[in-house]
Amino acid sequence: MDPTLQYLLRLLDLEPVERDIFRGDSHASVVPRVFGGQVAAQALVAACRTVDDERLPHSLHSYFLRPGDPGARIVYTVDRIRDGRSFTTRRVVAVQHGQPIFTLSASFARAEEGLEHQEPMPAAPDPESLPPAEELLPRYADLFRDRGVLELLLQARQAIDLRYVNEPPFATAGKVREARSQVWFRVNGKLAGEQDTPVSHLCLGTYVSDMTLLDSVLLAHGRGGWMTGDTVGASLDHAMWFHRPFRADEWLLYDTDSPTSQSGRGLAHGRMFTRDGRLAVSVIQEGLMRVPR
Repeated sequence: MDPTLQYLLRLLDLEPVERDIFRGDSHASVVPRVFGGQVAAQALVAACRTVDDERLPHSLHSYFLRPGDPGARIVYTVDRIRDGRSFTTRRVVAVQHGQPIFTLSASFARAEEGLEHQEPMPAAPDPESLPPAEELLPRYADLFRDRGVLELLLQARQAIDLRYVNEPPFATAGKVREARSQVWFRVNGKLAGEQDTPVSHLCLGTYVSDMTLLDSVLLAHGRGGWMTGDTVGASLDHAMWFHRPFRADEWLLYDTDSPTSQSGRGLAHGRMFTRDGRLAVSVIQEGLMRVPR
Protein backbone atom coordinates (compact mmCIF):
# COMPACT_ATOMS: atom_id res chain seq x y z
CA MET A 1 0.00 0.00 0.00
CA ASP A 2 1.24 3.48 -0.86
CA PRO A 3 2.49 5.31 2.28
CA THR A 4 0.28 8.30 1.51
CA LEU A 5 -2.78 6.04 1.50
CA GLN A 6 -1.66 4.54 4.81
CA TYR A 7 -1.44 8.08 6.18
CA LEU A 8 -4.94 8.90 4.89
CA LEU A 9 -6.38 5.77 6.49
CA ARG A 10 -4.73 6.69 9.81
CA LEU A 11 -6.22 10.17 9.47
CA LEU A 12 -9.68 8.63 9.22
CA ASP A 13 -9.08 6.23 12.14
CA LEU A 14 -10.37 8.46 14.94
CA GLU A 15 -9.24 8.22 18.54
CA PRO A 16 -12.07 7.36 20.98
CA VAL A 17 -12.09 9.83 23.88
CA GLU A 18 -15.14 8.53 25.72
CA ARG A 19 -18.59 7.26 24.76
CA ASP A 20 -19.71 8.97 21.52
CA ILE A 21 -16.77 11.40 21.54
CA PHE A 22 -13.86 11.02 19.13
CA ARG A 23 -10.79 13.01 18.18
CA GLY A 24 -9.07 13.31 14.82
CA ASP A 25 -5.93 14.88 13.40
CA SER A 26 -5.75 17.30 10.49
CA HIS A 27 -3.20 17.58 7.76
CA ALA A 28 -1.85 20.48 5.73
CA SER A 29 -4.34 21.63 3.12
CA VAL A 30 -3.96 23.35 -0.24
CA VAL A 31 -5.91 26.23 1.30
CA PRO A 32 -5.39 27.74 4.80
CA ARG A 33 -8.21 25.68 6.33
CA VAL A 34 -9.08 22.04 6.88
CA PHE A 35 -10.02 20.28 3.63
CA GLY A 36 -13.80 19.83 3.59
CA GLY A 37 -13.61 16.23 2.43
CA GLN A 38 -11.45 15.38 5.45
CA VAL A 39 -13.84 16.75 8.06
CA ALA A 40 -16.86 15.22 6.31
CA ALA A 41 -15.19 11.80 6.11
CA GLN A 42 -14.04 11.93 9.74
CA ALA A 43 -17.52 12.95 10.90
CA LEU A 44 -18.99 10.00 8.99
CA VAL A 45 -16.44 7.70 10.63
CA ALA A 46 -17.52 9.00 14.04
CA ALA A 47 -21.18 8.37 13.24
CA CYS A 48 -20.45 4.85 11.96
CA ARG A 49 -18.59 3.99 15.19
CA THR A 50 -21.90 4.27 17.09
CA VAL A 51 -24.04 2.14 14.74
CA ASP A 52 -24.51 -1.61 14.36
CA ASP A 53 -22.22 -2.98 11.64
CA GLU A 54 -25.21 -4.40 9.76
CA ARG A 55 -26.46 -0.89 9.05
CA LEU A 56 -24.56 1.34 6.64
CA PRO A 57 -25.11 5.02 5.85
CA HIS A 58 -27.44 5.61 2.92
CA SER A 59 -27.39 9.42 3.13
CA LEU A 60 -25.71 12.34 4.85
CA HIS A 61 -26.43 16.07 5.01
CA SER A 62 -23.85 18.49 6.34
CA TYR A 63 -22.94 22.15 6.80
CA PHE A 64 -19.54 23.80 6.94
CA LEU A 65 -19.87 26.44 9.68
CA ARG A 66 -16.35 27.82 10.17
CA PRO A 67 -12.95 27.34 8.52
CA GLY A 68 -11.12 24.51 10.28
CA ASP A 69 -7.61 25.02 11.64
CA PRO A 70 -5.22 22.50 9.99
CA GLY A 71 -2.86 22.84 12.94
CA ALA A 72 -5.34 21.71 15.60
CA ARG A 73 -7.07 18.43 16.36
CA ILE A 74 -10.83 18.13 15.83
CA VAL A 75 -13.26 16.72 18.41
CA TYR A 76 -16.35 14.92 17.08
CA THR A 77 -19.38 14.46 19.33
CA VAL A 78 -22.14 12.08 18.23
CA ASP A 79 -25.81 12.35 19.22
CA ARG A 80 -27.76 9.10 18.93
CA ILE A 81 -30.90 10.69 17.55
CA ARG A 82 -32.83 7.50 16.79
CA ASP A 83 -32.43 3.72 16.62
CA GLY A 84 -35.52 2.47 14.81
CA ARG A 85 -36.52 -0.86 13.31
CA SER A 86 -35.47 0.11 9.80
CA PHE A 87 -33.39 3.27 10.15
CA THR A 88 -30.78 4.70 12.49
CA THR A 89 -30.04 8.42 12.67
CA ARG A 90 -26.96 10.16 14.02
CA ARG A 91 -25.95 13.80 14.35
CA VAL A 92 -22.27 14.77 14.57
CA VAL A 93 -20.74 18.11 15.56
CA ALA A 94 -17.07 18.81 14.84
CA VAL A 95 -15.46 21.24 17.30
CA GLN A 96 -12.17 23.16 17.31
CA HIS A 97 -11.06 25.81 19.81
CA GLY A 98 -14.40 25.48 21.58
CA GLN A 99 -16.52 26.29 18.52
CA PRO A 100 -18.43 24.08 16.07
CA ILE A 101 -16.89 24.10 12.60
CA PHE A 102 -19.06 21.43 10.93
CA THR A 103 -22.27 19.49 11.48
CA LEU A 104 -23.43 16.26 9.87
CA SER A 105 -26.62 14.22 10.02
CA ALA A 106 -26.47 10.67 8.68
CA SER A 107 -29.11 7.99 8.22
CA PHE A 108 -28.31 4.27 8.28
CA ALA A 109 -30.20 1.20 7.06
CA ARG A 110 -29.71 -2.46 6.23
CA ALA A 111 -29.65 -3.55 2.58
CA GLU A 112 -32.99 -4.91 1.39
CA GLU A 113 -34.76 -5.93 -1.81
CA GLY A 114 -36.93 -3.39 -3.63
CA LEU A 115 -37.67 -1.57 -6.88
CA GLU A 116 -34.50 -0.70 -8.73
CA HIS A 117 -33.54 1.48 -11.68
CA GLN A 118 -30.82 4.00 -12.50
CA GLU A 119 -29.83 6.46 -15.18
CA PRO A 120 -27.12 5.19 -17.54
CA MET A 121 -23.46 5.96 -17.02
CA PRO A 122 -22.25 8.78 -19.29
CA ALA A 123 -19.58 8.11 -21.88
CA ALA A 124 -15.99 8.54 -20.71
CA PRO A 125 -12.57 7.31 -21.89
CA ASP A 126 -10.76 4.57 -19.99
CA PRO A 127 -8.95 5.95 -16.94
CA GLU A 128 -5.67 4.28 -17.97
CA SER A 129 -5.66 6.41 -21.13
CA LEU A 130 -5.55 9.62 -19.06
CA PRO A 131 -2.46 11.15 -17.37
CA PRO A 132 -2.18 10.98 -13.55
CA ALA A 133 -2.00 14.20 -11.53
CA GLU A 134 1.77 14.11 -11.08
CA GLU A 135 2.12 14.13 -14.86
CA LEU A 136 -0.74 16.51 -15.72
CA LEU A 137 -0.48 19.30 -13.14
CA PRO A 138 3.15 20.36 -13.78
CA ARG A 139 2.16 21.12 -17.40
CA TYR A 140 0.19 24.09 -16.06
CA ALA A 141 2.73 25.31 -13.50
CA ASP A 142 2.87 28.78 -15.08
CA LEU A 143 -0.89 29.22 -14.63
CA PHE A 144 -0.86 28.77 -10.84
CA ARG A 145 -0.62 31.92 -8.76
CA ASP A 146 2.62 30.61 -7.23
CA ARG A 147 4.74 27.46 -7.19
CA GLY A 148 3.70 26.62 -3.64
CA VAL A 149 0.10 26.11 -4.75
CA LEU A 150 1.18 23.47 -7.27
CA GLU A 151 3.33 21.64 -4.73
CA LEU A 152 0.54 21.57 -2.14
CA LEU A 153 -1.95 20.37 -4.76
CA LEU A 154 0.36 17.54 -5.76
CA GLN A 155 0.80 16.55 -2.10
CA ALA A 156 -2.98 16.54 -1.59
CA ARG A 157 -3.43 14.18 -4.55
CA GLN A 158 -0.73 11.66 -3.58
CA ALA A 159 -3.11 9.28 -1.81
CA ILE A 160 -5.69 9.61 -4.62
CA ASP A 161 -5.10 8.69 -8.25
CA LEU A 162 -7.32 11.34 -9.85
CA ARG A 163 -7.44 11.74 -13.64
CA TYR A 164 -9.25 14.52 -15.49
CA VAL A 165 -11.26 13.49 -18.55
CA ASN A 166 -11.14 17.05 -19.92
CA GLU A 167 -8.91 19.98 -19.10
CA PRO A 168 -9.49 21.26 -15.55
CA PRO A 169 -10.73 24.83 -14.90
CA PHE A 170 -7.31 26.24 -14.07
CA ALA A 171 -6.05 25.11 -17.50
CA THR A 172 -8.70 27.02 -19.47
CA ALA A 173 -9.30 30.14 -17.35
CA GLY A 174 -10.88 32.84 -19.50
CA LYS A 175 -12.70 30.35 -21.72
CA VAL A 176 -16.35 29.65 -20.91
CA ARG A 177 -17.23 25.97 -21.27
CA GLU A 178 -20.12 23.64 -20.55
CA ALA A 179 -20.84 23.47 -16.82
CA ARG A 180 -19.75 19.85 -16.60
CA SER A 181 -16.64 18.06 -15.39
CA GLN A 182 -15.54 14.43 -15.28
CA VAL A 183 -12.72 12.73 -13.39
CA TRP A 184 -11.81 9.12 -12.73
CA PHE A 185 -10.42 8.36 -9.28
CA ARG A 186 -9.32 5.59 -6.96
CA VAL A 187 -7.09 5.47 -3.91
CA ASN A 188 -3.42 4.62 -4.45
CA GLY A 189 -3.34 1.04 -3.22
CA LYS A 190 -5.57 -1.90 -2.33
CA LEU A 191 -7.35 -2.04 1.00
CA ALA A 192 -6.92 -5.32 2.87
CA GLY A 193 -7.54 -6.90 6.25
CA GLU A 194 -9.25 -4.78 8.90
CA GLN A 195 -9.06 -1.71 6.66
CA ASP A 196 -11.06 -3.38 3.88
CA THR A 197 -14.60 -2.73 5.13
CA PRO A 198 -17.68 -1.19 3.52
CA VAL A 199 -17.39 1.76 5.92
CA SER A 200 -13.79 2.41 4.83
CA HIS A 201 -14.80 2.62 1.17
CA LEU A 202 -17.79 4.86 1.95
CA CYS A 203 -15.64 7.24 4.00
CA LEU A 204 -12.89 7.37 1.37
CA GLY A 205 -15.52 8.16 -1.27
CA THR A 206 -16.79 10.95 0.99
CA TYR A 207 -13.25 12.31 1.30
CA VAL A 208 -12.80 12.51 -2.48
CA SER A 209 -16.31 13.85 -3.14
CA ASP A 210 -15.26 17.39 -2.16
CA MET A 211 -12.19 17.50 -4.41
CA THR A 212 -13.50 18.55 -7.83
CA LEU A 213 -17.23 19.01 -7.29
CA LEU A 214 -17.30 22.79 -7.79
CA ASP A 215 -15.18 22.65 -10.97
CA SER A 216 -18.38 22.61 -13.03
CA VAL A 217 -19.36 26.02 -11.60
CA LEU A 218 -15.97 27.48 -12.54
CA LEU A 219 -16.12 26.09 -16.07
CA ALA A 220 -19.44 27.84 -16.74
CA HIS A 221 -17.75 31.21 -16.12
CA GLY A 222 -14.25 30.63 -17.48
CA ARG A 223 -12.75 30.86 -14.01
CA GLY A 224 -9.64 29.05 -12.81
CA GLY A 225 -10.57 29.07 -9.13
CA TRP A 226 -8.37 29.56 -6.09
CA MET A 227 -5.41 27.98 -7.93
CA THR A 228 -5.20 30.92 -10.33
CA GLY A 229 -6.55 33.46 -7.84
CA ASP A 230 -9.50 34.66 -9.93
CA THR A 231 -12.16 33.20 -7.61
CA VAL A 232 -12.59 32.75 -3.87
CA GLY A 233 -14.48 29.58 -3.01
CA ALA A 234 -15.43 27.34 -0.11
CA SER A 235 -17.86 24.52 0.55
CA LEU A 236 -21.03 25.65 2.35
CA ASP A 237 -23.08 22.46 2.55
CA HIS A 238 -22.69 18.92 1.29
CA ALA A 239 -25.18 16.09 0.82
CA MET A 240 -24.58 12.52 -0.33
CA TRP A 241 -26.73 9.47 -1.07
CA PHE A 242 -25.09 6.04 -1.16
CA HIS A 243 -27.05 3.87 -3.60
CA ARG A 244 -24.95 0.77 -4.28
CA PRO A 245 -21.76 -0.80 -2.88
CA PHE A 246 -18.46 0.37 -4.34
CA ARG A 247 -14.76 0.06 -3.70
CA ALA A 248 -12.69 3.22 -3.39
CA ASP A 249 -9.60 1.27 -4.52
CA GLU A 250 -11.22 0.56 -7.90
CA TRP A 251 -11.93 3.16 -10.58
CA LEU A 252 -14.96 5.41 -10.07
CA LEU A 253 -16.16 7.99 -12.59
CA TYR A 254 -17.13 11.27 -10.90
CA ASP A 255 -19.44 13.12 -13.30
CA THR A 256 -20.44 16.62 -12.12
CA ASP A 257 -22.52 19.49 -13.46
CA SER A 258 -23.81 22.85 -12.25
CA PRO A 259 -27.43 23.88 -12.86
CA THR A 260 -27.07 27.40 -11.42
CA SER A 261 -24.92 30.01 -9.69
CA GLN A 262 -26.08 33.28 -8.16
CA SER A 263 -25.60 35.62 -5.17
CA GLY A 264 -21.99 34.54 -4.73
CA ARG A 265 -22.96 30.85 -4.49
CA GLY A 266 -22.80 28.00 -6.98
CA LEU A 267 -24.68 24.70 -6.94
CA ALA A 268 -23.05 21.48 -8.15
CA HIS A 269 -24.45 17.99 -8.65
CA GLY A 270 -22.25 14.90 -8.85
CA ARG A 271 -22.67 11.21 -9.62
CA MET A 272 -20.14 8.45 -8.95
CA PHE A 273 -20.30 5.40 -11.22
CA THR A 274 -18.39 2.16 -10.87
CA ARG A 275 -16.37 1.16 -13.90
CA ASP A 276 -19.04 -1.38 -14.91
CA GLY A 277 -21.69 1.36 -14.99
CA ARG A 278 -23.48 1.10 -11.62
CA LEU A 279 -24.58 4.40 -10.08
CA ALA A 280 -23.00 4.22 -6.61
CA VAL A 281 -23.28 7.72 -5.13
CA SER A 282 -25.11 11.01 -5.73
CA VAL A 283 -23.73 14.28 -4.36
CA ILE A 284 -25.06 17.85 -4.15
CA GLN A 285 -23.14 20.83 -2.82
CA GLU A 286 -23.56 24.57 -2.65
CA GLY A 287 -20.31 26.48 -2.52
CA LEU A 288 -19.17 30.04 -2.01
CA MET A 289 -18.13 31.57 -5.34
CA ARG A 290 -16.87 35.14 -5.08
CA VAL A 291 -14.82 37.22 -7.50
CA PRO A 292 -11.99 39.09 -5.71
CA ARG A 293 -12.18 42.86 -5.92
